[in-house]
Amino acid sequence: MSSKDKLLEQLIEPVVQSLGFEFWGLEFSGRGQHTLLRIYIESDQGISVDNCAQVSRQVSALMDVEDPIESEYTLEVSSPGMDRPLFKLDHYQRYTGHQVQLKLRLAYEGQRKFVGLLKGIEDDEIILQVDEDEYCFPFETIDQASIKTRLEKQNK
Repeated sequence: MSSKDKLLEQLIEPVVQSLGFEFWGLEFSGRGQHTLLRIYIESDQGISVDNCAQVSRQVSALMDVEDPIESEYTLEVSSPGMDRPLFKLDHYQRYTGHQVQLKLRLAYEGQRKFVGLLKGIEDDEIILQVDEDEYCFPFETIDQASIKTRLEKQNK
């Protein structure tokens, strides 16, 4: 996680929690005029459009005061959805036994993307079973991860 992501998380998480939602995580991608701050929120009762709007208003006000992003940006607030991204070790623990897709920061054995069964966590390593092979990836080496709920069409 970049220092900018950490700063944004430290600012935003308390606001989300004060509104009664779980702060699931955030994605910040700065690409000139297309800078995006996407915040994921969760609740046992589900997330509605009104919930997203409520969080968006509060976070927007905070961002106007704190001004942690120097350029213009788009703010989005969303539920993590079915193909939810995994940001924290706790997320991996919660979804043990599910299919996940991982993208590593650097290639391992010539590849960066892996899809397999999340077997669990050992210390700070994610255990992933891909076919007959089992891999242990240190948490900090994972760039992106998400639950894989959709079956891809197989070419015959």
